Amino acid sequence: MVTEFKLPELGEDIESGDVISIMVSVGDVVAQDQPVMEIETDKATIEVPAPVGGVVKAIHVKAGQTIKVGQLLLTIDEGAEGKEEKRVEDAGVKVKEDEEVKKEEKREVAQAKVKKEELKSKPKKEGAKPGGKTEEEWIDEKKVEIEREGMKREPAERPIPKEQQGEVVEFSRKPKIGAEPPRELAPAAPSVRRLARELGIDINQVPGSGPGGRISEEDVKNYVRYVITRGMESKPESQPAPAMPALPDFTKWGEIEREPMTNVRRKTAESVGFAWMAIPHVTQHDKADITGLEELRKSFGKKAEDVGGKLTVTAILLKVVASALKVFPKFNASVDIANSEIIYKKYYHIRVAVDTERGLLIPVIRDVDKKNILDLSIELAQVSEKARNRKLTVEEMKGGTFTISNLGGIGGTYFSPIIYWPEVAVLGISRSRVEPVFADGQFKPRLMLPLSLSYDHRVIDGADGARFLRWVAEAIEQPFRLILEG
Repeated sequence: MVTEFKLPELGEDIESGDVISIMVSVGDVVAQDQPVMEIETDKATIEVPAPVGGVVKAIHVKAGQTIKVGQLLLTIDEGAEGKEEKRVEDAGVKVKEDEEVKKEEKREVAQAKVKKEELKSKPKKEGAKPGGKTEEEWIDEKKVEIEREGMKREPAERPIPKEQQGEVVEFSRKPKIGAEPPRELAPAAPSVRRLARELGIDINQVPGSGPGGRISEEDVKNYVRYVITRGMESKPESQPAPAMPALPDFTKWGEIEREPMTNVRRKTAESVGFAWMAIPHVTQHDKADITGLEELRKSFGKKAEDVGGKLTVTAILLKVVASALKVFPKFNASVDIANSEIIYKKYYHIRVAVDTERGLLIPVIRDVDKKNILDLSIELAQVSEKARNRKLTVEEMKGGTFTISNLGGIGGTYFSPIIYWPEVAVLGISRSRVEPVFADGQFKPRLMLPLSLSYDHRVIDGADGARFLRWVAEAIEQPFRLILEG
């Protein structure tokens, strides 16, 4: 039996991926569940297993190609070796059948030639046709028959009475000023309607690009971009305008090179673009004195390495932030605009942004509040390595409640991190520097860590943001505070 292997569902909200490598060739024998190709989605790299065992008869995709869920990947023939003899036998029978057909055609051609010669040799009866009719009568009769047959097959178009004619609507024309909306209930899925409500958009104002004018999430996002960039509150007259004007022809000024976005980069662009439009960001900055913490980190670093971890500032901040979220639950929440509610989460799963050659990946460390710093240092090292080696699964990047982004290893002083929707806050860390700090009547050299907190102003006020960031800074400076309040 021949099985057409199509790309299965890879996870929630994953519709496509890029083929990184194909692990089999035509003619290879594969076992069931054997990996046959490697797919990179916008969230992870996944090995796709064969659904059945058999011989690979055809490969329908190639490395570097973008494929969608449901697209044909491979054709696998189960037990193809046992069918080889039958295939050859069938091919022989087919050849014989073709030969017989050709012989029959030759016989028919020969008989037609004989009949033609016989007709030529018979004397013609001038002006007569079968039935004793003249040639003109016979031709007229055949014309009538042909016309009747044509009328049966293709009835002539009849003009529609004026009273039965409906109003003609030219959809390509713009609606008249003051006209009612063309539809009362826009064709859209419940999730799309919810997204429109959360963004404060009337779904009936959004032009749909799908079949029958069906509205997708992308249509809603495009409409929001249109409203923001154009400063309008009414719907565009045709398709939504792009968020940015068309690019100029750069080749007029010099040589260029175009490179398609990877799935990770494309998804990142979509996510941060949507988050920046949908969430009113506020960014708060502060500094933490980590002079004492750095001494402790170096003294206990060897112990963390002995158990397979690495005692980094990020590992320590995971524990600090988890404790802060318990004290300030608004930062561990999500906004449900549709129901006018705030959802407070009772679990503490923190995302950590990891820089990879493919772009930014954000694995989730789960139940941070229940693990000690050594455990967190081990797990952080493991997920970071998996991210760089394309081994993260989709599930390992879902369900986060707060995000930490550390750029200290690269440099910089402060930055404005973008919130990872549907979270409401993200903490950015920059490179620490020795600075003169005035204390006890004199300046002292202290190692200061810049902190940047972005939060959703719909849920969190400025005072709450300042308190949260100050609590984090003091917990870093005074570890006893974690024991006392965390």
